[in-house]
Amino acid sequence: MGLIDFVKNAGESLLGRASELASDITGGVFGGNAEAEAQVGAALTDTVTNLGISVQNLSIAVKDDVATIGGVAASHADREKVILVAGNTKGIAQVNDQLTVRAPDPARYYTVASGDSLSKIAKAEYGDPMKYPVIFDANRPMLSDPNKIYPGQVLRIPKL
Repeated sequence: MGLIDFVKNAGESLLGRASELASDITGGVFGGNAEAEAQVGAALTDTVTNLGISVQNLSIAVKDDVATIGGVAASHADREKVILVAGNTKGIAQVNDQLTVRAPDPARYYTVASGDSLSKIAKAEYGDPMKYPVIFDANRPMLSDPNKIYPGQVLRIPKL
């Protein structure tokens, strides 16, 4: 989170209907024009939405040559894409990243029973015994060998 610098006069005009406004930003005449700033913010919001980037409560406000982005992104990749869409728009010099990322669902715990193996647990948890490395990696360094688990041991089972 925070300010991320971009080259103001570089980038594409992703704004479609508001491309003239982007030219105004680049030319320095945009500052202080609240109506034009609102239109650029709305156009950027539309662009992100049309690209299918998942952000709840997305808001993009433009003031002078700074785009402030808020909302809750589904992933870090989605957060970064929104920042790049805004920052790589002609006329935007900085992006004020106020996005949060939805926390992944917490892992569950599983108590190993007699006769269990990581592949048996993976089949029960994920439907695929070949996903056992996911469980193994989630339990390092406590596990040093995927074949060495014991009854009563509690393992972390992450979401896929």
